[in-house]
Amino acid sequence: MIWKKLLTFCAVGMAAFLAENARELRTFIVTRYTISPPKLKGLKKDRTIVFLSDLHNREYGVKNDELLKAIRKEQPDLILVGGDMLVGKADVSWQPAADFMVQLPEIAPVYCANGNHEQRMKERPDIYQTAYRRYQKELMEAGIRFLENDSVFMNWDDCRIQLSGLEIPSIYYEKFARGKLEKEAVVKKLGNPEPSTYQILLAHNPVFFDAYREWGADLVLSGHLHGGIIRIPGWRGLITPQAGLFPKYSGELTEKNGSYIAVSKGMGTHTVNIRFCNPAELVVLKLRGTADTR
Repeated sequence: MIWKKLLTFCAVGMAAFLAENARELRTFIVTRYTISPPKLKGLKKDRTIVFLSDLHNREYGVKNDELLKAIRKEQPDLILVGGDMLVGKADVSWQPAADFMVQLPEIAPVYCANGNHEQRMKERPDIYQTAYRRYQKELMEAGIRFLENDSVFMNWDDCRIQLSGLEIPSIYYEKFARGKLEKEAVVKKLGNPEPSTYQILLAHNPVFFDAYREWGADLVLSGHLHGGIIRIPGWRGLITPQAGLFPKYSGELTEKNGSYIAVSKGMGTHTVNIRFCNPAELVVLKLRGTADTR
């Protein structure tokens, strides 16, 4: 009798897990954060950034019309993309990602950094031929700016912002990778930041937040971990693509010594199509001047 009850309990639990997983794979949430950085005290109004990461060719509605509608609703000043919008496999088309991305500049200026999937395609033309260059060309012709170990500067009211995109060696994305990234490696890629300028860094892998922070990043935007695939409510994600357990930064906004990291849980999946207590998310950040009393 007790075995029957146990089997029934397991069957019901598995059915509930599969049903919730199916639901979370079909939908997304909007996660909003507000920060008031001292370097941006001169902002005269809120500035809204929409951050997208890890779409992996996922479509919400016809040609992603549901996702585009959600982005438009936020009326962003800037759209930032953290990479892995496609699936870096030789037998998988990048066109669904491109078809979505080229619509974004109609909403706001778009800056894009690569994730490990785009980087893989870029570094291995022997496998992917010209796929990365064709993907990049289509996006650039639509007005999207790629930041590949590069920076741009912009002014909002009396505030100066440096926006950078970082690419790190592919070895840091390999299974069971345990390498440590140092500040000096970031300096080598991006140079030294201007201390008085607000530094926003697109860095796909959040594991190396300490190196980004020590480099001088005020706000890091990352993804890659898909929220840890399965999240433990009120705590952390379960596992990383490198098979590490309980990643420290996997789907939240965290502050450390004045620097922030916002980690997207991602918009899609690949290979392991599982989400549990871990809905896909569109991240919206409001930057507020300290003089704003709202």
